[in-house]
Amino acid sequence: MSLSAFVGALVKECVNEPEAVSVEEVEERGSIVYRVTVSQGDIGRIIGKDGRVISAIRHVVAGAGGKAGERTMVKIVEA
Repeated sequence: MSLSAFVGALVKECVNEPEAVSVEEVEERGSIVYRVTVSQGDIGRIIGKDGRVISAIRHVVAGAGGKAGERTMVKIVEA
C-alpha cells in the first residue's frame, strides 16, 4: 500500500462522506505533501476538537514517511 492510499484510508474512516475524499501527492521544498480534499461538512470531523484528529493523522503519516526515508506533511483542502 502506498503512503497516499494509506492517508486516504485513514481519512475515510473519520468522515461521513468517504466517497468525497481524495488525496493528491505533491512535492514542495523537498517534502512530500498530501493534499486531502474532503466535503465541506466533514472539515470539522477531520480537524477534531482542538485539532486532535488531524494532529494524530499527521503524526502517523510523519512516522510512516520517516520510516520510508521521506519527509511528509498532510494538508486539508475543502472541496
